[in-house]
Amino acid sequence: MATPRIEAASPLHAYLALAALSAAVFLGALDQTVVVTALPSVIADLQVPFTRLNEAAWIVTAYLLGYTVAMPLVGRMSDVYGRRRVFTACLLLFGATSFLCGAARGLEWLILARGLQAVGGGALLPVTLAVVGDLVPERRRSLLLGAVGAAAEAGGVLGPLYGALLLDSLSWRWIFYLNLPLVLVLLGAVHLTYRHPSSGTAGSVDYPGALLLGTGLGSLTLGLSREVGQAGAPQVQWELVALAVVLLAAFVVWEGRAKVPLVDLALFHVVPFAAGNAASLLAGAALIVAMVDVPLWSATVLQRPAVEGGLLLMRLTVAIPVGALLGGLLARTLGYRLATAAGLGLSAAGLSLLAQWRPDTPLEQMTRDLALSGAGFGLIIAPLTAVVMAWAGPARAGVASALVTVMRMVGMTIGLSALTAWGLARFNALVANLPLPLPLLDEAPEALQQRLLDYQQRVLEATLAVFGEIFLAAALVCLLALVPALLLRGRDARMQEAEGSKQ
Repeated sequence: MATPRIEAASPLHAYLALAALSAAVFLGALDQTVVVTALPSVIADLQVPFTRLNEAAWIVTAYLLGYTVAMPLVGRMSDVYGRRRVFTACLLLFGATSFLCGAARGLEWLILARGLQAVGGGALLPVTLAVVGDLVPERRRSLLLGAVGAAAEAGGVLGPLYGALLLDSLSWRWIFYLNLPLVLVLLGAVHLTYRHPSSGTAGSVDYPGALLLGTGLGSLTLGLSREVGQAGAPQVQWELVALAVVLLAAFVVWEGRAKVPLVDLALFHVVPFAAGNAASLLAGAALIVAMVDVPLWSATVLQRPAVEGGLLLMRLTVAIPVGALLGGLLARTLGYRLATAAGLGLSAAGLSLLAQWRPDTPLEQMTRDLALSGAGFGLIIAPLTAVVMAWAGPARAGVASALVTVMRMVGMTIGLSALTAWGLARFNALVANLPLPLPLLDEAPEALQQRLLDYQQRVLEATLAVFGEIFLAAALVCLLALVPALLLRGRDARMQEAEGSKQ
């Protein structure tokens, strides 16, 4: 069936519509992290016993899991049923489940409601990215893709602060209840500004494929980032990883036979499309290193409280949305390949500087290094999304924009598991032969104190060595991502016109 050609909207029309849609994306991203500062209040109010405190983390994890799993399905639904219709449904789902979160009377209720809330909130991003492809020609697309990406990243950054401000005067339940009037305002704004005539394309949604992909991604995420072992460290659940491999393999087989597949696997034969997704996967694996290890470095090396570790990390996370805006501009002026390479190079440089941190490193230097890393990660958002969407075409823009985001999140999941396993093994190897400074018979107190100080110094040196190696490994992953980045390119306008005439 032919794919209808989509006429680009006027700049004013596009900007007004995307401003409303991006505000909704910001709200959805805000709820990823808004409950982080509210967790103690939630635990106390729901009377979660001490033995179940580890389950409270699922209040956050359920949202991230639902956010990832729902993206490809809802992205494809927007391709078939129309962007505005699906966007409206997702926003309504987000509002309804926000009410359920606020009304929760138990931990299980809240976790389930958060997972459903993520389906609505997470789907807003790929649909909005696809709308950019509908309304704006490719030559002007990267800047607006960067703006949408910046809105999503800014929501995640400001979520904990927003939650903390509300908790000063309101119950944690109002974090969710206040979403309801905001959703109503956004619904009105979207319907007033986004009046694109397209109602979708001919086709169908591959629900069996979506089920296989969703359960496969969910099993992989749970298997690589679940429960702590007896030693107090996260352990890979290999049975879930094996299940994920089986499900994802079944997904590939099914997609090869489906009449209208959820993900057209032939797209991965297109070098720029495959390269964009590969670069996103590698960038996610590198990003999670900084996101996890910067607060951990603050806690173990500087022995600072968790709040200070979070404030230190904000020097990186605040730079990501700024970099996303700049990345859209650079992609428009320098092209996708150079903009992505610049971002990856900047991140690699910043991470390599993080590897040189010592306890006496000035705060100004830490701020510089983190800002460089964060800006670099932000720079790549727009060009990678633009390339993948351009080569997928308008009929697959929704699922393509979802896929490039999911690849980054899968990369983060794999990277987190790998760095945890390797980092712990490396640290244990470095301190395995250190003699414990136990008191000796007739030993002078001064001698014992000196041995204790020597032991602490050697443990600190081992800790610094592990952190340094992990940050350097992340920098190398960024440099590795340059390989697919150099294969990126946009679609020639004449090529798009030729394809449009064939359709």
